[in-house]
Amino acid sequence: MTRRLAEVAKKVGVSEATVSRVLNGKPGVSDATRAAVLTALDVLGYERPTQLRGERARLVGMVMPELQNPIFPAFAEVVGGALAQQGFTPVLCTQTAGGVSEADYVELLLQQHVSGVVFFGGLYAQAESPHDHYARLAERNLPTVLMNAAIDHLDFPRVSCDDAVAVEQAMNHLISLGHQRIALVLGPPDHVPSRRKLAAARRVDPSVTVEHALFTLEGGQAAASRLLSRGITAFICASDLLALGTIRAARRRRLSVPEDVSVIGYDDSSLMNCTEPPLTTVRQPIEAMGRAAVDLLAGEISGASVDHDELFFEPELVVRGSTGPVRDAARIPHPDARANA
Repeated sequence: MTRRLAEVAKKVGVSEATVSRVLNGKPGVSDATRAAVLTALDVLGYERPTQLRGERARLVGMVMPELQNPIFPAFAEVVGGALAQQGFTPVLCTQTAGGVSEADYVELLLQQHVSGVVFFGGLYAQAESPHDHYARLAERNLPTVLMNAAIDHLDFPRVSCDDAVAVEQAMNHLISLGHQRIALVLGPPDHVPSRRKLAAARRVDPSVTVEHALFTLEGGQAAASRLLSRGITAFICASDLLALGTIRAARRRRLSVPEDVSVIGYDDSSLMNCTEPPLTTVRQPIEAMGRAAVDLLAGEISGASVDHDELFFEPELVVRGSTGPVRDAARIPHPDARANA
């Protein structure tokens, strides 16, 4: 402590007593001197006292797994805008294959003395992934908000779209169209939102079929191809990218959407009304969820008492052209027969 006081005092050109007053939040120090002392702490690599977190540069990390899925840029736009309105500067942290990991970003953000972090679809949603970096955030009492479902025992505020309601809406829509052979194309088996979707679907139909895939167009295509071989006529996908992959798989088998196969996505990402056919999908209330996440984070940063229970938002099924009445399976030529036609 004495060494830190001496180094900071020398850096700023003030007495150690002045530095001590700043670190302990005492009055009698000008705003310029207080800012200089806090900047010197950052430059020298010292951690600021917890009570001074609000006096930092008001940076907030926005950590997301990718930008290829349109839902993440959409959330980032809403959250970033809401942060700016409250006087914070958003710092976008996007992972890339073989690049900086989520845990690495956490360390970098801690080094930058950010005021808080918002995570979008991170490793907290995967039961079998490493979670030590979240413990680091909890140990440092850094305000943190998680977007969408997380594993148990992570004591952070959570803002989630209600996966159970989403799947119930999708299932009921397909059943109303006469579909009985319905399948789910979900994320990895340890993915918490996907687990919730599967549990909800099985409450409606215990015999519903499922395939797991990576959240990519190619993953959706591979999973749907396996399901089409089993005579599935309708698909509920855990993302719009998976749904687009499912449509591609159907077309590779010379099946028409929605005449032969119905497909429902999830997110209502940008341009889903411009696909061919326009995609029926479950819309997440991005604007409301993003603003709620920022309000929770700002409350924690200000020291207010914030509820850590999961906050659920109800989705909306947007019916477009990729779903239609079931067609008699006997009238659909076998894929091999079409290929040889």
